[in-house]
Amino acid sequence: MDPDAVAKAFVEHYYSTFDANRAGLANLYQDGSMLTFEGQKIMGSQNIVAKLTSLPFQQCQHAITTVDCQPSGPAGGMLVFVSGNLQLAGEQHALKFSQMFHLMPTPQGSFYVLNDIFRLNYA
Repeated sequence: MDPDAVAKAFVEHYYSTFDANRAGLANLYQDGSMLTFEGQKIMGSQNIVAKLTSLPFQQCQHAITTVDCQPSGPAGGMLVFVSGNLQLAGEQHALKFSQMFHLMPTPQGSFYVLNDIFRLNYA
């Protein structure tokens, strides 16, 4: 398993799903998952998806600039750090963002998001 390839595939899947159908992200999180969104901590898959689907915009487009990853711990986890631009519908300027995912393996051979930290980067 190539960690960089897994990270790249995860990032492509996550952001294409986010941009098209945020509710579809539910299966990437579990009850023990935590999202910190702009400093607000949210626990559990249902609460995380409720937060993401309640954001005050309907359409957006993520443009990924960088993806860095590292293996994490003996259980086969992975840290994935993403930076990029977020274009909201009707807005002239894109917002810069950073997001960190701690991915953990599932018994089925895929990964789920244990930890997710999102921040807008203000100039």
